[in-house]
Amino acid sequence: MASCCPGAYNICLYQGATLSLTFIWSAGNCCGQGTTGAAPQPVDLTGYTATMQIRAWPSLNATLYYDASSNITLGGVAGTISLLIPASVTEGFTWYSGWYDLFLIDSSGNSTPLLSGQATVKQAVSAVA
Repeated sequence: MASCCPGAYNICLYQGATLSLTFIWSAGNCCGQGTTGAAPQPVDLTGYTATMQIRAWPSLNATLYYDASSNITLGGVAGTISLLIPASVTEGFTWYSGWYDLFLIDSSGNSTPLLSGQATVKQAVSAVA
């Protein structure tokens, strides 16, 4: 699978709330690649792994706020990427804004940057038991 320009998607996390997002990686015309006019089909993610980190700014040298790689579940032939960060984790987020990217790595070690954007934490006012 050829690398492609990552899609832009900003994430808002509410402190103390579970973040649950699901994306579908569909193959089609991306950055001028693929067959123009072809109906997008889910990419088979069997054998893939995912890496996602949130940092203070878009740089490997920036402070790592959170590594969400273990919070990602890939859905095989359905092409789904599910991100689930539990409330018990987000309640400890004291940072306000950062940047993330999401890479998918195939069984041959080829990595594809799929998504990137800003990650913002909305600070909670109420204590949730």
